Amino acid sequence: MGTVDDRVWREMLRPESEAELAEAVRSAEGPLAVCGGGTRPMGRLVAGQALTVWGMSGITLYEPGALTLVAKAGTPVETVDEALRAEGQRLAFEPMDHRVLLGTDGVPTLGGVVAANVSGPRRIQAGACRDSLLGVRFVDGNGTVLKNGGRVMKNVTGYDLVKLMAGSFGTLGVLSEVSFKVLPAPETAACLRLEGLEVARAVDAMSLALGSPFEVTGAAYLPAEGGKEATTLIRIEGFDASVAYRTDRLREVLESFGELSVVTDPEEVALIWRDVRDVTRLSAGDGVVWRISVKPTDAPAVIAALPDADFQLDWGGGLIWARLDTQFDLRAALRGIAGHATLVRAPLERRACGGIFAPQSAPLAALAEGLRARFDPRGILNPGLML
Repeated sequence: MGTVDDRVWREMLRPESEAELAEAVRSAEGPLAVCGGGTRPMGRLVAGQALTVWGMSGITLYEPGALTLVAKAGTPVETVDEALRAEGQRLAFEPMDHRVLLGTDGVPTLGGVVAANVSGPRRIQAGACRDSLLGVRFVDGNGTVLKNGGRVMKNVTGYDLVKLMAGSFGTLGVLSEVSFKVLPAPETAACLRLEGLEVARAVDAMSLALGSPFEVTGAAYLPAEGGKEATTLIRIEGFDASVAYRTDRLREVLESFGELSVVTDPEEVALIWRDVRDVTRLSAGDGVVWRISVKPTDAPAVIAALPDADFQLDWGGGLIWARLDTQFDLRAALRGIAGHATLVRAPLERRACGGIFAPQSAPLAALAEGLRARFDPRGILNPGLML
């Protein structure tokens, strides 16, 4: 699979309306490299005319009382966050900002978040991006505008397009508008810290906290670094009195794991979890960065199989970020452990060789090919990207 050259990238298509987007797709004479706000260089891996939805921006409907927000796909995530903060609300799934990890510019967009199903530490409690997604509007590979979900919740195609579009990376259609369920922002948050635990012991602590009735909204592990001990992090959010009560109870639940400290300063708690969300610790240094999804109980075995890796655990151990030598065969090293690994950061040449996403089983590959044939019969939307 080739890469988009700089000339084509500079001459990318920038429709400013859904009608213009549909016409751009309908009149395309070859492959289209579909991208969002340019924070993840996926589009550069497709040899074709670059197309972005940057020009389609703006919140089209926001009803705080109904906990519903609708916005065009090119709307910056920060624009949405600002509107929600003004009403004491937020996106529940805490989308990651990839720019620090990848060293990119651009602006995270709502459509890009949906296309990649980007979900942060709060996924363990609030679900993934797709779980907050109410509806989508998009243009398929024929240039036809389709819609599913939203306030009408009518599915005219027979497919659950809301779920299909989340995580499809622009291979089934180009998003033009998305609608979300939003949630109230908490009054306060606290972060419980356990120092010096090994990976297996940390996973046990996180599992115990997550299995408690005290509504944990974050569970992460950062290994020792630069003279600092390994740190296990547990987050609690909610009303002031509730957070204080649950913090005290979790102290009791976790007392066998060693001395526990609590961070209550709102800015410090926010910074800790922003760094976890954006995988800041892996942003510097050479090597490639992998995103590995496994059962939390398998996390110690994964780490043991990764020599000299810098890493962090999120989702109670179910999500592992690891920085490794470029030539290390991660999938071979993890053979026999159920899960999947995605190559997130690597030189463009390495990414263009394929293997970004985990290989699919034969039944799943056949299903995916059938979906692409249904929604993109000409094979022009990010062709080959997910193979």
